[in-house]
Amino acid sequence: MLARHSLIWLHPEGWREAEASAAADCTDAIRQWRQADRPLVARRPDADAADDSCCLGLALPPDPESKSKRRIGLRVSRSQVRRIDAPLAIGQTIGYAPQSWQPALARLDGQCGGIGATLRVFGSLALQTLTGLPYLTPSSDIDLLFAPVSLRQLDEGMRLLAEAAEQLPLDGELVFPGGQAVAWKEWANAACAGDGMRVLAKDMHGVRLMKPAELRMQLEPESKSELEAEAAR
Repeated sequence: MLARHSLIWLHPEGWREAEASAAADCTDAIRQWRQADRPLVARRPDADAADDSCCLGLALPPDPESKSKRRIGLRVSRSQVRRIDAPLAIGQTIGYAPQSWQPALARLDGQCGGIGATLRVFGSLALQTLTGLPYLTPSSDIDLLFAPVSLRQLDEGMRLLAEAAEQLPLDGELVFPGGQAVAWKEWANAACAGDGMRVLAKDMHGVRLMKPAELRMQLEPESKSELEAEAAR
């Protein structure tokens, strides 16, 4: 299934389509990416994109001098997608992170495994892992995806993220079963703000404001007491 942050590999003709969809000064970067068989990243479709096209992104490492980050938007036909993978699991990236992050990342990975959740990584740490190129800088965040399947997992996972954020520069999103993604820091703030608060939810079709209760309804209660507690919200 194609979702935001999915990793995408292309057929040869797909790379030709990707190159044709980009500005001329992107050609060298796209060809180098192809030659190294590196994945592209799925993004939300452009407003004028055809139904049978995929909108993808290629993010280059920060420029050594200006520190600017170049992101190249690409489009290809869906038929030219060779392989789709989920974003990397956090355990795959720990060895590519700065040593000062590694113990806390390993601990968070183990704790989330204990509640049956797999954290996934996008952004600079994921790209550094996938390519071996220097994406991380002293100001980099760790972008995590947390996709809870139950109310208990959501609440326990949010607690673990909040604890880990005291030691790590965490950022990222909660992803709900319906595909909506909410910045987990925004979700934490909304939980303290009362019933009138709405959160910005993104998916492959757009962005809209939603009540947290609407999103929580997508998750499975794991016990009668949880179901009663949710009905009382």
